[in-house]
Amino acid sequence: MLRLGIDTGGTFTDFVLWSDQGWQVHKVPSTPDNPARAILSGIEALLGKGFSPLEIVHGTTVGTNAFLERRGAKVVLLTTQGFEDLLFIGRQTRRELFSLTGSKHLPLLPRQYCLGVHERLRADGSIHQPLLDSEVQRLRHQIEALAPEAVAVCLLHAYGNPVHEQALAAGLAELALPLSLSSQIMPEFREFERTSTTVLNAYLEPIVTRYLGALKDQLPGVSLFIQQSNGGFMPAGRAGSQAIHTILSGPAGGVNAAWHLGQALGEPNLLTFDMGGTSTDVALVAGAIPFTQEYQLDGYPIGIPLIDIHTVGAGGGSMAYQDQGGALRVGPQSAGADPGPVCYGRGDQLTVTDANLWLGRLIPEFFLGGRLALQMEATRQAMARLATEFRVTPVELALGIIRVANSHMAKALRAVSLERGYDPRDFALFCFGGAGGLHVCELAQELDIRRVLVPTQAGVLSALGLALAQPSRDFAKTLLWSGAQLRPELIDREFQELKRQGLAELAREGLDPLQVETQLGVDLRYQGQSYTLTVPWGPAFRDAFHQRHQRAYGHAFPERALEITTLRLYCQAKSALPDLPRQDTAATSPVLNCPAHIKVWLPEGRAQVPVHYRPRLPVGFSFKGPALIVEDFATLLVLPEFSGQVDAWGHIHLQR
Repeated sequence: MLRLGIDTGGTFTDFVLWSDQGWQVHKVPSTPDNPARAILSGIEALLGKGFSPLEIVHGTTVGTNAFLERRGAKVVLLTTQGFEDLLFIGRQTRRELFSLTGSKHLPLLPRQYCLGVHERLRADGSIHQPLLDSEVQRLRHQIEALAPEAVAVCLLHAYGNPVHEQALAAGLAELALPLSLSSQIMPEFREFERTSTTVLNAYLEPIVTRYLGALKDQLPGVSLFIQQSNGGFMPAGRAGSQAIHTILSGPAGGVNAAWHLGQALGEPNLLTFDMGGTSTDVALVAGAIPFTQEYQLDGYPIGIPLIDIHTVGAGGGSMAYQDQGGALRVGPQSAGADPGPVCYGRGDQLTVTDANLWLGRLIPEFFLGGRLALQMEATRQAMARLATEFRVTPVELALGIIRVANSHMAKALRAVSLERGYDPRDFALFCFGGAGGLHVCELAQELDIRRVLVPTQAGVLSALGLALAQPSRDFAKTLLWSGAQLRPELIDREFQELKRQGLAELAREGLDPLQVETQLGVDLRYQGQSYTLTVPWGPAFRDAFHQRHQRAYGHAFPERALEITTLRLYCQAKSALPDLPRQDTAATSPVLNCPAHIKVWLPEGRAQVPVHYRPRLPVGFSFKGPALIVEDFATLLVLPEFSGQVDAWGHIHLQR
């Protein structure tokens, strides 16, 4: 069986194929109007016309893009009467505290599409006001009149008892509309977060379902799986109804690959830095893959567990421009794959990639393995035009574009480290993505990080993470227990019931429960607090919480009573993973003949630097900066105060 990881980004689509013959990699420009076109093109380049039997694990941005561009489905929300405004009120927090003209996020649906349901459950799940058949019929007629494309159902306290949501689902089944029930999507307390997550799922479900259905039709005989935001994958047939789980689909693959490589190399503490063509994704791995239930997408909370990734709009395609005050801005708007940077020959807006090319940090003939020659003259002309507007020289403008982009990325790295109680100097900066190597040394200097790790095939590492992924599922149960209820034997009993339900559901999906690994966690808080921290379940759960609280907030209260709000169960299939790829992994591009030296603008000035073709570097090869390390899908700029060495797997370790 062949396993193919496919990561669709805003600028490029990456492929990593594993077979009995080893690993192969490939990269093609993305086709945003129809992502399947780029996927089929890449598969054909790797495998020709016949590619069965084949397993594909696909990281997709279809759902994320549909949300950001507000192209989702027309949704009706059913909620307990009196709570129709919940989605619009939110937490009453302001993103811009001192702004006199503050703005709210764009609504996903108009207020008249929020319908109140005459029913009521108590906090313990008992029924206060029953749901009558006549009420279900009334709602059905209202929904028919509104003619939505999907329905979201989020009733008060449905996490404690799903009976009313299930009754609504049964009564509305004849409408043949996609139904998202909060008791299935996020069966946890916190009404705003649960409503937001459920509505987002309904908003994206028709879009994701149509995309995956069309893709499967073009891949007959292929087993198609979709990467989830928690690092595992699920069958494409379930991904539509669980569309919210694909929201960080591609970036999750990168963190998954970084963690696997870190474990293999004895590097448990990593700051991952993934710079692509459209955005940069960063995460902090402190011995384990980080998860969060507090992720927000443009102001809308997503309450499901997903890998804790911070994203900023700074990538190779981020556009540089002069704002109304005359300042230089870079991003978050991106030139994407079409028209792309000026040097691609179609666009006219300068980007970070154009700045790197002008500074000599990219070799025009070798971009994308020699399959996309960059147009230097077009970049020179565009740089001169914008430099004139700023009344600076082109080199000052190009270096300024790099500095501004770096400031955005450094801020993101601080957000996941310093702002959460971690010193970035205690971590290795793990660099990947097609554009990351051109910026990583300057970022290491900015954060005073001493060690940088640039893995083999860094330009397609997220696709490698997809190829290494395993099936997984998350389950949760809200308890809200405190005091005498926090006895291990009582909590163990609840966990056993949650495991029984979870494994039974996985068995219905074809997974052998004996081949499933489980991890248990509990959401804890001090009594009286509103927010929680998740710690592993075990005899020392109290001490683990106090330590986590101390690190996160700078203080702890060991004498205070605790409250468990939620039990968490993470299930992942056990299977043997292939050996990780080495630098000699086969690519579809020809071997490049690089110049021995090239003139490059560094922060200190222009210098003649040696050029090394990475696939030809022998094990143990040592070098000192400045240097330019080129490969098919990425370029590494090594600054003067860094030295590097190639390990037995082809990974480059930099020290300063």
